[in-house]
Amino acid sequence: MPQLAVSYEDVQDALPRVRDVLRPTPLFEWPGLSELVGCRYFVKHENHQPVGAFKIRGGINLVSQLSDAERAAGILGCSTGNHGQSLAFAAKRFGVECTIVVPVGTNPGKCESIKRLGAKLIHQGADFDEARAFVETEMAQTGMRYVHSANEPQLIAGVGTMACEIFDDLPDPDVILVPIGLGSGLASTCIVAKALRPKTKIIGVQSESAPAVALSWKNGQLETTETCSTWAEGIATRVPAEMTLNILNELLDDVILVSDDDLRRAVYWLLERTHNLAEGAGAAAFAAAYRERHRFAGQNVVGVLSGGNLNLAELPAILAADRSA
Repeated sequence: MPQLAVSYEDVQDALPRVRDVLRPTPLFEWPGLSELVGCRYFVKHENHQPVGAFKIRGGINLVSQLSDAERAAGILGCSTGNHGQSLAFAAKRFGVECTIVVPVGTNPGKCESIKRLGAKLIHQGADFDEARAFVETEMAQTGMRYVHSANEPQLIAGVGTMACEIFDDLPDPDVILVPIGLGSGLASTCIVAKALRPKTKIIGVQSESAPAVALSWKNGQLETTETCSTWAEGIATRVPAEMTLNILNELLDDVILVSDDDLRRAVYWLLERTHNLAEGAGAAAFAAAYRERHRFAGQNVVGVLSGGNLNLAELPAILAADRSA
């Protein structure tokens, strides 16, 4: 196996930095969800983080290790919301200026959170990848430290602390389901699982309307898509990230694609049966568990609820979703 950009030792090294700021998030088995999918279903509640999403772990680990020159220059990121909140939170914590570029029409709640945390917000591009292209070309001359949302070893290592907590609470999961945006959460979970319990299957979950990472992993080469029309902005990407894709190519066990209707049903069931509000990406793991429930019957399955920052304008469609499938 080739040398990967991030090791289990890197994740262990990140643990004290992350733990200095964040408490472990809960891992709960919810009987109402287990009943629906016919297995023991455990939710890793990253929606309980201070910014409502798992990304904060990576931001803390990376920003805490900036050089003096990088701190003075400030940091720059592109995001559909949760990576931006992560960087804004960490920048405020460590006294660093922060600028975040988001696509036009980004979830307004996430945008307001970024601004409340003290970051400068710029709206640019029709989707994440257009916004990212703007950052990497038009803003490259600013001198700020650009923090890619996936191609960052320290970010991946920090996010991996989430998987360490899963194994602390449940040493023998059969399956861990992780949503895929650009893959930092999934790649880091693969790294930790292969070190602690190689028998555990790590499965990524992506939208049928934004399947670039799934296509790339299955075909063994980088694949892009012209559009990504899913309403779940946290997994709406057209171009995979090289660093995380390389890790997934070596360590990932499988990928499941879910529909937008699957995601709406999953948000509803999470709200109805756990009283937790998930965003679309955050509900992806349970959407996959339900879609493939016969495959997972009788097993110990962990689903990462990666974020709870739902755009409330989506609620009417979620509450009206057909749950007979």
